[in-house]
Amino acid sequence: MRTTSSIPSGDTEAEPNVPSVPARAAGGALPALGVGVVATILILISSGLRATPYNNYVLLADAFLHGRVWIDWPGPSIDALHLGGRYYVIEAPFPALLVLPLVAAFGTHASQTVVAAILGGVAVGGAWEIATRLGVGANTRLVLVAFFMVGTDLWWCSMYGDVWFIAHSSAVCFTMLALVEVLGKRRGWIVGLCLACAVESRFNVVVALPAFAYLVARARDGAGARRQIAGFCAVLVPFVVGWIVYNELRWGVPYDIGYTTWYHQDELGDPTGSPFKLKYAPFELWSFFVAPPRFGAGYPWLLAPNAGIALTWTSPALLIAFLARQPRYLVVTMWLLIAAIWLPEILYYANGASQFGMRHALDFEPFVFVLMVLGLRRRIPLWAGALLGYSMVFGFWGLWFWRNFFRPNY
Repeated sequence: MRTTSSIPSGDTEAEPNVPSVPARAAGGALPALGVGVVATILILISSGLRATPYNNYVLLADAFLHGRVWIDWPGPSIDALHLGGRYYVIEAPFPALLVLPLVAAFGTHASQTVVAAILGGVAVGGAWEIATRLGVGANTRLVLVAFFMVGTDLWWCSMYGDVWFIAHSSAVCFTMLALVEVLGKRRGWIVGLCLACAVESRFNVVVALPAFAYLVARARDGAGARRQIAGFCAVLVPFVVGWIVYNELRWGVPYDIGYTTWYHQDELGDPTGSPFKLKYAPFELWSFFVAPPRFGAGYPWLLAPNAGIALTWTSPALLIAFLARQPRYLVVTMWLLIAAIWLPEILYYANGASQFGMRHALDFEPFVFVLMVLGLRRRIPLWAGALLGYSMVFGFWGLWFWRNFFRPNY
């Protein structure tokens, strides 16, 4: 028997302005789990079970197991900051903790690509659950989730698992889980835990904390809101303390100087100042909206440049987000999150370097996905279906091209 019920709020009061969804008792989380498992298997198959040579997180996990924060640097193939005679991984450290059990078992021969595939699969399962909780029909849900997996750089990043790519897969995974929770019981400690994991995978997700705190507390009475916000903040405390200690051990200061120091040493950067500057905006805007694929004189004719292809070419279905209208509080919050994450990225000095599409867009695409779901709750217009179909075909082409022509051996 199928009934409908409002999304649970975590307290007794109902959540206004949220669409009714199928009762969870009928299938529970099993459909989302199944989707996640299938996605993980597909990513693993496409990876060829090859381990990435850019296994910075394996090296960092090995360092943690040996009681240190600097890595045994194998050579120039591994981006690491040389400081004080030692080499340090500057990327956010959480993926190293996820890889740590494999490193404990297999040493530095462990594959972080396997972990990236699992993270990508969980993110796709989370997308299914988000679409379910927002009341989208099964067919539309399937199309939207397929787009999220292959029409963005999620599958591509998870397939390779390089240090930069697994960080994206991890951040997307835990951001999607946080979204699942704020569309459900809105338990503050679970939302805070998921976001902490996302932030410690990609630092720029930190700007999402205030918005998620608002979503956790929204429409509750004073006592309920205070209780959930307390849980939200309490779970962040050990992460903040750990982050300060980690920076003290690496840099001798409580804040992170890794990226700025790297920028000062990078030939693409400047010897002084911040890596975020207005002068980089034209290049970033070109990268996000203009950068085209290349055309060759012979097979395979269409080529993917190493520096990436703009969203205009890879993922035009993201435009569907503009269809979202209700519930207004959720639409406004998602747009604010997109702006808060994307605006600093167009001031950054690097666009993501070696990549298929624009992988930095993965930082805000979970919020775009929510808007796309809200925009297609009733039906998929013909033009939207065409954009979704095109984006997925282009995404599959990118996977095929990179696996067969750009990086066929790893």
